Amino acid sequence: MTKPDDVLLVITHLPDRDAADLLARALIEESVAACVNILGACASVYRWQGVVEHAEEIPLLIKTTVARYAALEATIRRLHPYELPEIVAVPVAQGLPGYLQWVQNETREVQ
Repeated sequence: MTKPDDVLLVITHLPDRDAADLLARALIEESVAACVNILGACASVYRWQGVVEHAEEIPLLIKTTVARYAALEATIRRLHPYELPEIVAVPVAQGLPGYLQWVQNETREVQ
């Protein structure tokens, strides 16, 4: 049975909907994510190379496992248009056991 801490919620932001759709589809097709939620645009304010930036971005909530995190990160880095993409993984402390098992099943490495 999958333990909650085997599952991660990974967050990243993309510059537009097309880039978000492309990345989400690749993560699912490569079985490194079980589900990707593409959220509505949000405003981001951050400092980049000494300049305060304001940007509209599309957040992604990605469900994966600890075992598949490295492959997921590699896919994000390969396809993300930013020089330094936000990739933040948060361990899942609790969750519906059946859902957590589904995440595990959907992200098994294809042999």
